[in-house]
Amino acid sequence: MALKSTIYKAQLQLADMDRHVYADHALTLARHPSETEERLMMRVLAFALYVAADDHHGQLEFTKGLSDVDEPALWHKDLTGQLLHWIELGQPDERRLLKAAGRSDRVTVISYAASTPVWWAPLQGKLARVSNITVWQIPADQSQALAALAQRGMSLQVTVQDGIVWVGDGQRSVQIEPVKLTA
Repeated sequence: MALKSTIYKAQLQLADMDRHVYADHALTLARHPSETEERLMMRVLAFALYVAADDHHGQLEFTKGLSDVDEPALWHKDLTGQLLHWIELGQPDERRLLKAAGRSDRVTVISYAASTPVWWAPLQGKLARVSNITVWQIPADQSQALAALAQRGMSLQVTVQDGIVWVGDGQRSVQIEPVKLTA
């Protein structure tokens, strides 16, 4: 018998002063049996960092992700179905990223493992010629601290200012400082 996904619900209060995006979002996330809480919370973080101020040009959505190898963790499609933004988590291989770059206007990778420098070193030169791929690293200690905020029902406040992200649940907060690996 196959294991079922665990449902998490998050009330997200977003104040992104860098992009002037201020909104409340009710998120429902299905955590795949093989997904860690750290990855789940990285999906929430990616949503907060890339959700648009309005839905006039489509919406940022969680995808099947781990259940479908042809989909990223999140994507933003416009109202015609054209793929505008492909968001990957972890350490995807070069072929996957190049394929995504061909399918989408913009590709963002958020890597959060301690092994990110080892993964990134051989890819850096190969992906330098692809202008629509941006790679970010979240330090492993910060992504693990974010994972500690995960609960089946959570209320999170996310504040972004000067490239620094604060995520809190009313009792605890985590400061996240993403590091851009691409030029």
